Amino acid sequence: MNAITPRITIDGDDMDFIEGQYESPGNLGSASLTFHLPLSYAGDKKLWNKEVLFYFNKQDSSPMFRGWIRRTKVDLNQVEVFAQDALSYAVKDGGTSIAQLHLSEQDNLDGLSASAAIKEAIKRCKLTDKLGILGNTSPVVSSVRPPYRGTIQLLELIKSLLSKAVLNTSTIPRPNIARLIDNGNKSLLLIELQADLDNGPVVHTYTELNNILNINIVNRRLPSVVIVNGKGGVAGTFSHDTAISAFDRNYLTVTNDSLESPAECLDFAQKLFKANEAVQYEYGIETLEGAYLVENDVIRVETDDPKFAGNFRVIGKKVNFSPSSFSIGLNINRKPPTLAEYISSRDN
Repeated sequence: MNAITPRITIDGDDMDFIEGQYESPGNLGSASLTFHLPLSYAGDKKLWNKEVLFYFNKQDSSPMFRGWIRRTKVDLNQVEVFAQDALSYAVKDGGTSIAQLHLSEQDNLDGLSASAAIKEAIKRCKLTDKLGILGNTSPVVSSVRPPYRGTIQLLELIKSLLSKAVLNTSTIPRPNIARLIDNGNKSLLLIELQADLDNGPVVHTYTELNNILNINIVNRRLPSVVIVNGKGGVAGTFSHDTAISAFDRNYLTVTNDSLESPAECLDFAQKLFKANEAVQYEYGIETLEGAYLVENDVIRVETDDPKFAGNFRVIGKKVNFSPSSFSIGLNINRKPPTLAEYISSRDN
């Protein structure tokens, strides 16, 4: 394996770790860092909830991971430490309760853009010390319709706001996604348009002979019935008989306020189905290259099998490391995240 010098700090103090694993699932899932320390740290409960930084290389200016210790576990030879990033606070609020906010007719997010609404929601959940926000959706959408009322979980609110913004100017609709970045001082939720596989820059190239150790394939279950709800109650439904025979009735329900007629809704539903049909598979690559790739980066895979070749988006990453070695696992696919992650519902 290639030699590196990874670094882990807890509240600014360097740790003499044994080995570790960083894992980022993508899709607004909380990234985690699990690492092992010498037994001398056993029983050190004061580690709980302390800030942890993981640098893939000690010379990096920003950490690959910024999080907080959730638990420690002692065995015969070492101490296991488990930490999660700022998105975990959007679920647990740093404790046992779920981060949520209450919105009423008198006190709400009406009139704000999606970005401004998310920023205000983070503030109301008292998480501004852990999480900031950067960017806005394209197109810019409002939080007014439908109005958010009642008690709402922060993460569900973020996903709902993002699902409203879909760029529908190309053959395949492009949604907006959000992912964590680090500015060297704080975690920021970056909102950006999903990468264009055909026209976007390729960040890294992988080939069977040079830098792919193994490829794993995951067969996805296709949505066979796509329901699209548009503006003012209009709707359209697209069903595919062959897909229904293969996968039964697997529903995908989408809300897109930019669509104003049943015909537009039906056309959008057909586009979503075709996009799913074209990219039925997700892939896992084992490699020693690409540690700094992030969700939404475009990579190219060159193989003799056309089913596995072409441009893909990074959707998740895992890095196993020790003080002197590492290995990398990438989850990649071609499907637009609109079809699963950022639409109002999916039965999968």
